[in-house]
Amino acid sequence: MCPLIRAFSALILVLAAAWTPSAQADWINLTGAETSPNIAEIYVLDDHVRVNLEVYIGDIPVFEDLVPDDWVKDSGARRGSLEQRLQHFSNHGLQFVTDSGKKLRARLELVEPRLRTDRQSPFAGMINPITRQRVPEAPADKRVLYAELVYPFKGKPKALTMVPPLDEEGRAKVTIGFIAYHKAVPVIDFRYLGAPAHLTLDWNDPWYSKFDNPNLKRHHKSALMSYLYVEPYEVRHEILTRVRDLEAWMDLGLRGREYIEVDELEPLKQRVGEFLLTRNPVKIDGKALKPILDRSNYVKVSLTGIQLLEQPERLEISTAIIGVIMTYLTDGLPQQVTVDWELFTDQVRRVPVTAIDPAGPLASYVDPQDNVHTWTNFLKNYTPPTVQRVAMADTLSGLEIPVGTVLCLAVLLPFGWRIRMSRKRGRPVRLPLVVAGAALVAGLVLMPFFQVSVAKPTALVGSLDQKEAGVILQGLLKNVYRAFDFREEEDVYDKLALSVSGELLADIYLQNRKSFAVQKAGGAQAKVKEVEVLEVSADKVADRPLTFAFRAKWSAMGTVGHWGHVHMRKNLYDAIVTVEAVDGMWMITGLELLEEKRVDPYVQANPATPVTQ
Repeated sequence: MCPLIRAFSALILVLAAAWTPSAQADWINLTGAETSPNIAEIYVLDDHVRVNLEVYIGDIPVFEDLVPDDWVKDSGARRGSLEQRLQHFSNHGLQFVTDSGKKLRARLELVEPRLRTDRQSPFAGMINPITRQRVPEAPADKRVLYAELVYPFKGKPKALTMVPPLDEEGRAKVTIGFIAYHKAVPVIDFRYLGAPAHLTLDWNDPWYSKFDNPNLKRHHKSALMSYLYVEPYEVRHEILTRVRDLEAWMDLGLRGREYIEVDELEPLKQRVGEFLLTRNPVKIDGKALKPILDRSNYVKVSLTGIQLLEQPERLEISTAIIGVIMTYLTDGLPQQVTVDWELFTDQVRRVPVTAIDPAGPLASYVDPQDNVHTWTNFLKNYTPPTVQRVAMADTLSGLEIPVGTVLCLAVLLPFGWRIRMSRKRGRPVRLPLVVAGAALVAGLVLMPFFQVSVAKPTALVGSLDQKEAGVILQGLLKNVYRAFDFREEEDVYDKLALSVSGELLADIYLQNRKSFAVQKAGGAQAKVKEVEVLEVSADKVADRPLTFAFRAKWSAMGTVGHWGHVHMRKNLYDAIVTVEAVDGMWMITGLELLEEKRVDPYVQANPATPVTQ
C-alpha cells in the first residue's frame, strides 16, 4: 500500500477502532464505585439472579461462607457444610429479598482465586469537582476471591431488595461497588451498595425498571434520543430508538414477539432507516434538503456510553436499540437548523435532544406541546476551516534591507564620481572625501536600524532553516487532512490538488473512494482536529531545483462524534516528505513512511517541543 495512503487515510477515513470498548467517551463515572475493593455485578434474569462477585483479599473474613474447606489452613476449625454456609450467606451475607418478603437462597456456581478485573477510572485519586472529595483508587493488592452465585426464584417478583452484609447497627461491613442489570438493560451505572436497595422490576419493559433511591440510576436514562450535529459542509441528524418503541409507529415484520432473530437483524435495520428518513423533517436555513441515510447500527448502553454491537446476535425486542444517522450536505455552516419531532408514545412524552456545533453541545427537550428543536448559529467569530495553498512567499524568511544604509550608499555614488573627476583635473578632493567618509560611517552606524523585510528571490532559496521547514510542512499537512472534511468526492479531489501533486494525488483519491465504500458499510468518518509538527529538518534534493526532503515527525489527532459521544484517535508519524515548489507554491510530491504509531490521545506521547503552534 502506498505510504501516503497509510499515513493519511488510515487516520482520516475509517475510524473503526474508535468504537472498540477501549475508546474514550464523553461521560465518565465520578463516584469511584468501579474501583471499590469489592465488586458485585448483578443480573436479574427471567428465573434467577446471577451475581459475579470479586472479594478483596483483606475482606475475605466477611465472605468466609464462600471460602472452600481446603483453603482453610486450620484443619480443626469447626465449619458447617457448604449447604449450611450458603444458607447463612443467603440470610446474613449478600441478600436478595422479594416483594413478598422471601429471601432467595444462594447457589455457589464457581469460586476461585483471581486478580481483580481492571476497571479503569481516569479520575481515580483526583478531586471530584462536584463533591470536592478524592475519587477512590483501586486497592494496590489485586488478589481477589472470585465467586459466581445464582439465586433462583419462581414467578416474576415485582421488586427485589438487595442487601449487603450488615453489622449489628445496620451498617455495611465492607465497601461494595455494584452494577445491576435487568436482563440486558443496565439499571444503574456503578454505584455503592452501602444499604438495602429496593429495585422495582418492569417485566414488560426492563428499560423502566428502577431503584427507589434516586442516587441509584444510570446516566443514559432515555430510550429515545435525538442528536443534531451542525458542522461546516454537513448536518447530521442522529436518532437512538428502541425497537420496542418502534412498534407504535411501524410494522416491524418480525416472526416472533420476544426476539429479533439473527437473520432478521439486517432487514429490520434497513426498514427502520428508511422509515426514519420520512419522519422528523429537518430544515436547513428554511429549506428541506434531501437526507442521506448514512448508516444504522444496533447499539447497547454501556458503562461509558453508547457502543456498537460488534457481532450479530439474537436480541430481545424489549432491550434492542438501533442508532440511525442521516446526513444533509451543505455549502458551509448554516444559520439555522430545525427538527420537527413527530415521534412520541404513551410512555415517551419527553425526548432529550442535543445540538452539537463547533462550540460544543447544548442539551434540551421536545414534547408534544413544543416539538420543534431549533439550532441557531451564534458563532459570531467562527471561521469554517478552509484549504489554502502554501505559497513560497508566505513561508520563507525575508531579506532584511537596512534603508538608512542604502540611502547613505546612494549619497556616496555622486561624491565618488566627483572625487574621481576632481583627481583627473587636479582639483582638491578634501571636501568630497569628508562628505563621502561621513556617509560611509553613517551607513555603518545605521545598518541595524530602519530595516525593511522583502521577499527572498527564488534564485536565493538554497536551503530552509528549521522554522521555515516547520511552517511549510504544517501548512501542507493541515491541508491534506482538512480536504477530507468535505463529503463530495470531487471536492475532496480539488482540495487535495492544492497540496499534493503527481501520482500521489491519484493514489490518495482512489483510496478515498474505496474508504467511502467501507464507511457506508458501517465505518465512521473521523475529522482530524489537530496536527503538530514535532521535529523537522530539510535537505536540498540534488539535481532538482527548489525540491527538499523533509525528515519529519508529526502527530495527528482525529475525532468522531456520534450519539453524543466523542471518540479520539491519535497517531505519531516519522517520515521523509518530499516537498517541491511548483509555480510559486509548495506541494507534496513524495513520501516515505518510516514509522506509524498509535498513542493514547490523553497522554503526552512525545516530549518534543512542537515546531509550530
